[in-house]
Amino acid sequence: ARQGFRQLAGVGRAGRRWSLAREGKETERRQTPPPPPGGGDDGDSIMSSLHKSRIAEFQEILGEPEIVLQKLRKLCFSGIPFEGGLRCLCWKILLNYLPVERALWSSLLKKQRDLYAQFLKEMIIQPGIAKANLGVSREDVTLEDHPLNPNPDSRWNTYFKDNEVLLQIDKDVRRLYPDMAFFQRPTEYPCLLILDPQNEFETLRKRVEQTTLKSQTVARNRSGVTNVSSPHKTLAPHSLSEYEVLPNGCEAHWEVVERILFIYAKLNPGIAYVQGMNEIVGPLYYTFATDSNSDWKEHAEADTFFCFTNLMSEIRDNFIKSLDDSQCGITYKMEKVYSTLKEKDMELYMKLQEQNIKPQFFAFRWLTLLLSQEFLLPDVIRIWDSLFADDNRFDFLLLVCCAMLTLIRDQLLEGDFTLNMRLLQVKCRWLSKVW
Repeated sequence: ARQGFRQLAGVGRAGRRWSLAREGKETERRQTPPPPPGGGDDGDSIMSSLHKSRIAEFQEILGEPEIVLQKLRKLCFSGIPFEGGLRCLCWKILLNYLPVERALWSSLLKKQRDLYAQFLKEMIIQPGIAKANLGVSREDVTLEDHPLNPNPDSRWNTYFKDNEVLLQIDKDVRRLYPDMAFFQRPTEYPCLLILDPQNEFETLRKRVEQTTLKSQTVARNRSGVTNVSSPHKTLAPHSLSEYEVLPNGCEAHWEVVERILFIYAKLNPGIAYVQGMNEIVGPLYYTFATDSNSDWKEHAEADTFFCFTNLMSEIRDNFIKSLDDSQCGITYKMEKVYSTLKEKDMELYMKLQEQNIKPQFFAFRWLTLLLSQEFLLPDVIRIWDSLFADDNRFDFLLLVCCAMLTLIRDQLLEGDFTLNMRLLQVKCRWLSKVW
């Protein structure tokens, strides 16, 4: 499990800087007197030189007319620099969104982005939105099709069913990474196709506000069970700010994520939307929406959608309960974590077995969400560099999970069932363990 150890040891730096900034300790660093002339830190100089050299390696590989994927994978596995949009470009190649032939990029990107614009027109501009000229009559209300039409093929019937999925997506994306302000901030590139005031199209945000189910929270779990409850019972006082509406013509980043997930659910009715998908799309969108290349950043929504779709094609079985016990299901993968641990650390494996601590108690979230809730976002992004770069990326994920257990083996060997369960289920504690 050395690879897993190396990745966990390497992610701490980014997360540590993140934590220091949040705690205000970066200010203390800036107040430290500079070193005397000639007494600078040679280590920093060496690291800077190595970093520049590494960037040059990426630029050389990515500058080839035909990228050698194996060389790129090997380089990305040890981490991708964020400078120059390198990470965004590498992820798009590793997730099979961009081909290895550079000459094809321009035409493919245009084709995919035009296709996404078509999805927006067909799936966001829904019945009850478009108005006839001067608003004299409603184009969407006809004798054959109207809101009370019981026909299952009715556009209105589909519209109301989609509202259930939309409400769950809306609930989840509004609380995406609550410790960050990014997803609540307005995007620099709002979707003009939908926000054009002349067309009076309904945004998903308005659709949620206007739905007849707006006073209820609809949750659909992996079993397909829909639970309806009042949000007022669980709404925390501080969460009211999550629902603050931006001025007309603006939209927050979470609204973009909401649109991506809604379109994915519409295009994939077999799986639709399951809680946790928002945690997968979040790091992808954040990475693309913070790209230093403004031209690519402008199309972060479309690019995120297709990369998310490609990634979900590899992990969607984790979200389908009927496949849990199959060889491609999540139960098999969770048991694989324990079988790997048994090979690497028999003592720890036996301890967990004696206490009847099953991998389902903790590894389900680790594997299904690709560790996105176990680490701070910069560390998640760093782990995903290696995950996407590895040929057997999900075998590598098992090794990382095994390494996470081994890192806290002393506490697990000493703890009882209650203590160990608490230790295994607490999120974002891994940062302190790898430092």
